Amino acid sequence: MMASLIQDRLTTDQDLLLMQEGMLIRKVRSKSWKKLRYFRLQNDGMTVWHARQAGGSEKPSFSISDVETVRKGRDSELLRSLAEEFPLEQGFTVVFHGRRSNLDLVANSVEEAQTWMQGLQLLVDLVTSMDQQERLDQAGWLSDWFQRGDKNQDGRMSFEEVQRLLHLMNVEMDQEYAFSLFQTADVSQSGTLEGEEFVQFYKALTKRNEVQELFENFSADGQKLTLLEFVDFLQGEQKEKDYAPDLALELINRYEPSDSGKLRHVLSMDGFLSYLSSKDGDIFNPACLPIYQDMTQPLSHYFINSSHNTYLVGDQLCGQSSVEGYIRALKRGCRCVEVDVWDGPSGEPVVYHGHTLTSRIPFKDVVAAVAQYAFQRSDYPLILSLENHCSWEQQQTLAQHLTEILGEQLLSAPLDGLLPTQLPSPEQLRGKILLKGKKLETLEQDVEDEDEEEEPECDLEPQQGSELEPEPEPEPQEQEPFLRSKDRKKKLKPILCPALSALVVYLKSVPFHSFSHSKEHYHFYEISSFSESKARNLLKEAGNEFVQHNTWQLSRVYPSGLRTDSSNYNPQELWNAGCQMVAMNMQTAGLEMDICDGFFRQNGVCGYVLKPDFLRDAQSSFHPERPISPYKAQILLVQVISGQQLPKVNTKEKSIVDPLVKVEIFGIQADTARQETNYVENNGFNPYWGQTLSFRVLVPELAMLRFVVKDYDWKSRNDFIGQFTLPWTCMQQGYRHIHLLSRDGTSLHPASIFVYISTHEEPETES
Repeated sequence: MMASLIQDRLTTDQDLLLMQEGMLIRKVRSKSWKKLRYFRLQNDGMTVWHARQAGGSEKPSFSISDVETVRKGRDSELLRSLAEEFPLEQGFTVVFHGRRSNLDLVANSVEEAQTWMQGLQLLVDLVTSMDQQERLDQAGWLSDWFQRGDKNQDGRMSFEEVQRLLHLMNVEMDQEYAFSLFQTADVSQSGTLEGEEFVQFYKALTKRNEVQELFENFSADGQKLTLLEFVDFLQGEQKEKDYAPDLALELINRYEPSDSGKLRHVLSMDGFLSYLSSKDGDIFNPACLPIYQDMTQPLSHYFINSSHNTYLVGDQLCGQSSVEGYIRALKRGCRCVEVDVWDGPSGEPVVYHGHTLTSRIPFKDVVAAVAQYAFQRSDYPLILSLENHCSWEQQQTLAQHLTEILGEQLLSAPLDGLLPTQLPSPEQLRGKILLKGKKLETLEQDVEDEDEEEEPECDLEPQQGSELEPEPEPEPQEQEPFLRSKDRKKKLKPILCPALSALVVYLKSVPFHSFSHSKEHYHFYEISSFSESKARNLLKEAGNEFVQHNTWQLSRVYPSGLRTDSSNYNPQELWNAGCQMVAMNMQTAGLEMDICDGFFRQNGVCGYVLKPDFLRDAQSSFHPERPISPYKAQILLVQVISGQQLPKVNTKEKSIVDPLVKVEIFGIQADTARQETNYVENNGFNPYWGQTLSFRVLVPELAMLRFVVKDYDWKSRNDFIGQFTLPWTCMQQGYRHIHLLSRDGTSLHPASIFVYISTHEEPETES
């Protein structure tokens, strides 16, 4: 249905017709790299190719399914910087899923830019609205394979071309078997496959024998599952409890393709496979996808998705600073972004990594991007972690930009003007942006001042002998950060501007001395930051105190300064102690970001996840290094059954993957473990493992599971193919598909692995 909709639009929509003819468009990579390229939408409506000139040799530029959105030229930093050279109305930006760089383009006229913006957005919207099965059967997706296999582009595929295609699809198949499938599909007996014949060939190729066998185990006649048989399967294997009968009816209505099957309340083999491949058959419990947790507890009771040096899109020394770093972090559900701000030219503060060669961006551009994107992914509060290195004058500019650009979004006074006794909840702070930073006064003084007089205005000048010179002088360690480095020896007065200080309400930054010092001297609205090494040491030396500290006060942990390559640490270790804001270098893909992304995929990707009860109890006895669980250990059994359509690692035509599956558990130290299957030789298309891996887990509430598929290589390290990571608490038992993601976190559709998951309590051992 969706495929035909795309085909209809391709022949009727004016924009798409012009895009299929092709146009010269300028591709812009930097201020100096701006080259004309001939861009053309392919006839399948799913891919855009480009050439150096019209009629030149074309190569793929991007696939529509890789595109997240299309933005206007004025929303691009790069195109804005070239506004004198090219009118912004002629520019547009193609934004991709994951970490792939944006594609900035400038058309020859406003009309041509409109054609491409509207046409691309139309196709993106159509593709986005397809569900899993429709995408699998989508003629455009199959025609992409067909075009790649159809070497002489005559619209037919010979058996020779089919063999070539099988290599491209990562399939090594017995020649006789492949030929028999080819002949069966060649209904016209023309010796070639075309159109529907190729679709039938593909379906025969993708037949799932292991699913057929499972289906026949539960079906009395091998043709269908009756309602009762399906209920038995849901209760016995999928561990769906009392509501299995209602669920069975719902699933038949959702996944049974034939109307007569729906009427008779039966599920065919096609419907059964469709269910197992859907979100209901996914390992990630769909009940954990929307916001399902209590959002009315104090902020300190949640893990908060946090970013480190958000402005960087590369390394920490010479990398590019970009507003795009903030947009990407916010669009992936991040709720705490970092802003390192320094004095800039013409009185305008700039954001960059101080004392390095990283590029600089105006602070007001960052604030404008935050205002626009803060609540697109999540309604819950956004924290701006301000690292303020500015002079008094430019701090006033900071305060002015924050108040003027953010307006009502900025929380600049306690809720209801009242002094609370604990941090407010994410629910109470919906739609609000909170500033984390240094503060001159306490919240108590703020509330008193507010009763007496209005907040200080942003244009206050430091006056001689005014109350802005706090008396008595603050403690040295409090004063240090506010002094200009050259003045530190002289111990001059702090230069924190009251207008900026007043905007910090619930998140006053304070230095950490010890847990007993915090308990005695600090308030719930104060927050300390820890380097990863400091936090790790505290975890080992005083793990239980750290847990208790994090029940009432927020902690932020940041990566070591030695990580100049923007690498990451494993956030799980710090989450185990209840640290709420474990800041990550989000621009760097890898295991650590897989864990972070996998964890925050739950609860509506809102960036807040409620901590387990033993990390919210102020009297908790939990020690992450020496946990004593009141419950018995859980045994997890993972039967890795099969894989489906795994992508090639090496793009050379002749290479086929030798896949193996590694299952990893991350949690408390005692639970952290990994095991892997044997590798299957030369089969990335439908490898079968049938191996069971077993794990013992003491604290499942803190466990993350990561499934990684690798290409075995006896000469070197195994190559990464795909992965999926999820919290134990969001895992569904039974026969489940795991839909793989790339190193970048984007979908590798239709690549998946099929597993059987079961958990049970560890049996008593006889003494």
